[in-house]
Parts: sequence; structure tokens; C-alpha cells
Amino acid sequence: MFSELMPLIERRTITITVAALNEGHIRVNVVPAALAEDSKVNEKIGYSNKDKIAQVPESAIHALTTPLSLTGSPDEIDAQLAEQLKAFVDSHLALQQAVDRAKQEIAEAVKAVEDRDKNRSKSRMATATKPDEKSPDNKVEEPRPATDSLPLFEPKAAAEQP
Repeated sequence: MFSELMPLIERRTITITVAALNEGHIRVNVVPAALAEDSKVNEKIGYSNKDKIAQVPESAIHALTTPLSLTGSPDEIDAQLAEQLKAFVDSHLALQQAVDRAKQEIAEAVKAVEDRDKNRSKSRMATATKPDEKSPDNKVEEPRPATDSLPLFEPKAAAEQP
């Protein structure tokens, strides 16, 4: 039993309870404990990146502490406990690896977004300090219209005079 649980025990504390039920049945519960680092998975995202980087869903984080509960006669529990524990530990470790991978990908995404934003601000600063072709210092004068040209319309008062 404990050899099947060992990969899970190495990662987090578990609580095992056994309770007697009616008609000679028992219930065995294996409950993984929550770790402080479980709730810190999404911390790196921060407020400014919440709209740019997806978070690990709370349901996935909560699933890390989902218990295994077996109910049956002592003989049934004896016969199936090792197999059930192995499947429970395997699925729990797969979920833990997925959360760890997501945590790493979040850290990389945050770094990429911060680098991109830093490069954008450097680029804007460089653009702002370069003299622009349209700035007053480098303004190219456009040719002026001829002053002796006729207006496109004549005022009404001037047109009515004899």
C-alpha cells in the first residue's frame, strides 16, 4: 500500500482515515493535503498581464487535493486497494505535472510579455528622440500659391454692382 503511495507522499502529505460502517463494511479515505505553493500558481501573472496570459483554473488547483474514498467489505478493500491507490497516484501525478508545466509556461509568458513591452517602450523613446522629417527644424517649405490668381467665387455684393 505505501509503495503505491510513495510518489504522492514525496510531493505532499496525505491523510488516511478508516471508518467502520454498518453491515461489516469500511470506508478508506486517502486525502492529499493542500500546499502553500498550490495557490501561488497564478501569482506571476500579476494584474497588468491578466488580459494577456491565461490562468490555471481554480478547479485544476483544487483537484490536487481531491480525495480517494473506497467503501466495501474488508476483503474487497484488501483485494482492490493497491490497484486503486496506483491509479489514484498516477492520475494525481499527471495532474501535478500539468500544473507544474503550466506554472513554468506562465513564467515564460510573463517574461516574454515584459520583454516585449520593454522593447516597445525603448523603441518609442528612440523614435521620440530622433528628429522627424516633418518637425519644425527640418520642415520642407511647400510652394505658395500665386497671389494674382482669381478667387473661386465672387462675393454677392461685388457681383451685383453695375
